[in-house]
Amino acid sequence: MAENQVTVTDVETNDIVEKAKGFWAKFSKIIMYAGTAIIIVAGGWLGYKNLVMIPNEEKSTEQIFPAEQLFDKMTQQGFNKDSIGIVLNGGNGITGVLKVAGNYGNTLAGKRAHFIAGACYLHNKDFNNAIKHLKEFSTSSKQPQSACYRMLGDAYSELKQNDEAFSYYKKAVDVADVKDESTRFLSLSRVALFCETTGKTKEAIDFYQQIKDEITPSFLRDNRIDFPVDKYLARLGVTK
Repeated sequence: MAENQVTVTDVETNDIVEKAKGFWAKFSKIIMYAGTAIIIVAGGWLGYKNLVMIPNEEKSTEQIFPAEQLFDKMTQQGFNKDSIGIVLNGGNGITGVLKVAGNYGNTLAGKRAHFIAGACYLHNKDFNNAIKHLKEFSTSSKQPQSACYRMLGDAYSELKQNDEAFSYYKKAVDVADVKDESTRFLSLSRVALFCETTGKTKEAIDFYQQIKDEITPSFLRDNRIDFPVDKYLARLGVTK
């Protein structure tokens, strides 16, 4: 899948604070497409039949696979209420991720089930359940872990728990590999905009500057990203 095809739109210089009131609504496409698509690629989920695992790992991986397929399809074609319901609760021959997480929470598939559940709840604006499940996810792979932290930041942001939101957005930056421009940009842009909208001006400047220093113009151009960082720095009083 096109892992790096990310778009950032409607980030206007003059009304960023007003538009950012619905922070999740603005960036849901990025979260759902870039964040969740990354974890599927990074985890190698589609090769589950070739894995040699202990019985619980093997059984849980087999059970979650149809739900993962549907979830993957939604990340590419769009989320809808019926599909989210099936992914979460099961149906049409699919075992829901909530059941997998409940029965096999300590397995690799169980952790992926928590991630998927958290992403679905976040899409449905059920932020408390999103947080509950996302906190159960962990991995040594930097891309999906960063995506998880970003989504936790989004959930806390919508609950107006800004200290927690900032903490997780910063974790998303800290875990993102500096050589991975896609993950790095997603994390830095999210925390920079969040800091600006919540009055953390110094931190916003620092994160915008990191974007300017670390993200190449060719990456933004190739991925059709409109993010004029110099303008965002200028509105905070930083000029070339």
